[in-house]
Amino acid sequence: MSSKPALERTDLPYPDRREGKVRDVYRLPAEAPGEAPRILIVASDRLSAFDVVLPTLIPGKGRILTGIATNWFRWIEDRGLCSTHVLSTDANDLPGLTDAQREPLEGRITIGRACRVVPIECVVRGYLAGSGWLEYKSGGEICGVGLPEGLTRGAKLPQPIFTPATKAEIGEHDENIDFERACSIAGMHTMERLRDISIAIFEAASQEALKHGIVLADTKFEFGHPLDAQGEPIGDELILIDEALTPDSSRYWPADQCGEPGVEPPALDKQFVRDYLLGLVESGAWDKTAPGPSLPVEVVTETIKRYEQARDSLFGVAGESA
Repeated sequence: MSSKPALERTDLPYPDRREGKVRDVYRLPAEAPGEAPRILIVASDRLSAFDVVLPTLIPGKGRILTGIATNWFRWIEDRGLCSTHVLSTDANDLPGLTDAQREPLEGRITIGRACRVVPIECVVRGYLAGSGWLEYKSGGEICGVGLPEGLTRGAKLPQPIFTPATKAEIGEHDENIDFERACSIAGMHTMERLRDISIAIFEAASQEALKHGIVLADTKFEFGHPLDAQGEPIGDELILIDEALTPDSSRYWPADQCGEPGVEPPALDKQFVRDYLLGLVESGAWDKTAPGPSLPVEVVTETIKRYEQARDSLFGVAGESA
């Protein structure tokens, strides 16, 4: 567990502060006239589950997420899979801060290109788990994608499938939708491109993760159109934004514990917290609405342990790029 204090939220001297479920976002001042707009993203130690921000912090989680995402963003760009929003992750590049303001941000920040966000979460599934398993069990398909009969929970799919979802506001729930509805929201040309990019990244990242003994079961991506100095999209360019392949946005399983029919392997991601909360739901102690319940110390400790295991397995101790 991190020895540094947990970070719940920030209050920095930058305009247009927005607070998401986990991240605080600011607009950074332009360094020179005509510069394209930039944003600052700070990963806090908040944790959300079932689209509810929980009252218990997970100390150091924001640094773990930023380290994992930064490594994956670099990996994705190096292989020409997609451009990303990342410009810097160095807190020393933040203008106008004192040392006291900068210190808690170290390891947590991303300075990125400002974008017009595509309002669709691009989910790719390689295994049958989570809400996908529940949807398959009730109708034999996920988001309109038909699947073979007789699949069991945790089963590997014949090939990865693209299952988009709407982006929910805080307190609202994401909704799985079919491809046609996603096209009606974001446009067919955009969604066809995002489907192809998302599946290509997922397939490449899955192969890379497996080299390190980790199964990437599913993940979600977000994309945006980068903006020019006038705040308008630059042509038809689409880039990967937000986070990439973190334990908050993905299911990771130890490869050596996969394969038992009908059983999801132990999660190296947020599913561990979801499972605890589902126990509260089943007992009638919580109804998946705000405010969320507090987490016991043992759940916090085990969650950090699993996030660290995913990071260290993928990128080496402390997240150094392998």
